Amino acid sequence: MTSHRLRIAIAGLGRMGKRHALNYLQKTPRAHVVAAFTPDPVEIAWAKENLAPFGVRLYTDYDEMLAAETASLMDEKTAGGLEAVVVATATTVHAEEAIKAIEHGLHVMCEKPLSTSLEISKTVVDAADAHPKQKVLCGFSRRFDASYLDAKARVDSGAIGRPAVFRSQTCDKLDPSGFFVAYAEFSGGIFVDCNIHDIDLALWFFGQDAVPKSVYAIGITAVEPGLARFGDVDNGVGVVEFWGDKIAYFFGSRMMASGQHDMTEIIGTEGKISVNQNPVGHLVDVWESSGIRREIPQDYYGRFELAFVAEANEFTEACLDDKPLKSRLQGAVQALAISVALQESLRSGKKIYYDETGRRLVDDTKPV
Repeated sequence: MTSHRLRIAIAGLGRMGKRHALNYLQKTPRAHVVAAFTPDPVEIAWAKENLAPFGVRLYTDYDEMLAAETASLMDEKTAGGLEAVVVATATTVHAEEAIKAIEHGLHVMCEKPLSTSLEISKTVVDAADAHPKQKVLCGFSRRFDASYLDAKARVDSGAIGRPAVFRSQTCDKLDPSGFFVAYAEFSGGIFVDCNIHDIDLALWFFGQDAVPKSVYAIGITAVEPGLARFGDVDNGVGVVEFWGDKIAYFFGSRMMASGQHDMTEIIGTEGKISVNQNPVGHLVDVWESSGIRREIPQDYYGRFELAFVAEANEFTEACLDDKPLKSRLQGAVQALAISVALQESLRSGKKIYYDETGRRLVDDTKPV
């Protein structure tokens, strides 16, 4: 086990980037945040207050940061060159920035998805394959959550027999600001943005070799009609049938009134396991004249904060000690492929079919 700390940079300081920066800075003992990048002046101002006092160098140009921080001759103050980058910028540049970091000889943890484009996502996998000594992880946070890890261990032990039905949802609290409408132009749609987490879980519990047989999706715009111009909805339901008698049901929503509710059920031939079926923000129950009330997490990070911390520590450990990552990068492409197909089905109203090898069929019989 190496004794030095992983020298890491954070790319992007939006909501998720700030969280990553503080997690690696404050809650990942074996990591050392040396640099951060954002072109946004408001985010730079935040970084000057929250990161710069700890010696974090700030950049408004990503290429400049990579060049400066990976320079072969470093002075004593920098104590060596950059080793890893966390990519938490806009989805539209995830792949480009991940590939640049890989080609600079760096480990990479990239926020999901690698891209909203399958072809572009595959280029990240190709770049990682060309640099096998580097760790490249797509951050599916739920794989690091203690409850999901417990459920996975129970399923793997045979506690519920053979998993056959998978039901999972990502339901965001309603944001009346219109953020999701503006974001829809770049997000890839509700199945790519929200349910890709659930789809990744389905592949995790069913096995990464699970092959879709058919994909179908429907949806409505109940509170945000502006989403329609981007081919998106604020409530969507997708059903994926897998070869081998397995089926998955996904629900995504942007209009939960009380807070974030992400939950999963794995139904097997001998039992069922559920995760977060009845969400709890803390252990306080409020007894009122109208009944008993409990508060739930208000956003995704509120539910999975500790999973993000575990992710940061495990990624750091994998880089420093050359340990295997929790998931293969190709799995991120598999999850995206299903997400994109669901979004296409939503927009076209058509069911999509695949043969036993996963090749898409035309007229249900001919591969594309």
